Amino acid sequence: MKSRYAMSQDFAGVSMSRSIAFALLFACGATSASAAFAATPSALFNDNCSACHQTTGKGVKGAFPALAGDPFVQGDPGPMMATVLAGRAGMPSFKDDLSDLELASVLTYVRTSWGNKGKPVSASDIAAARKKLNAAKKPASLQAH
Repeated sequence: MKSRYAMSQDFAGVSMSRSIAFALLFACGATSASAAFAATPSALFNDNCSACHQTTGKGVKGAFPALAGDPFVQGDPGPMMATVLAGRAGMPSFKDDLSDLELASVLTYVRTSWGNKGKPVSASDIAAARKKLNAAKKPASLQAH
């Protein structure tokens, strides 16, 4: 009778215990499965932005600005990144809600959808904008002690 820790040659010809082989196969499968369920840029937009800016990017007149055809969206990405990270005029901040990669995906989606001709934004662009935002001088608190 073989031990449950018996050596196996089944995993790419490498000797290892069956329990280790199972763990590796499970880990590889779990990684592939999680990658398969990663949110697409349009799904991230729909989940985080479309309630206000609409799935069409046309916004709501007088309440939420259109993103489709907006020069702010298509121009220098710096102000747009700062706005999404810090929020502005009723728009929430997403700095604590989305990763650099997720924010880059959403902003690239917005900058290249609905006829927009903006250049893509990378995760490293977002990381730099986040660092710049964190380094900015914070206003003095008006709270009395």
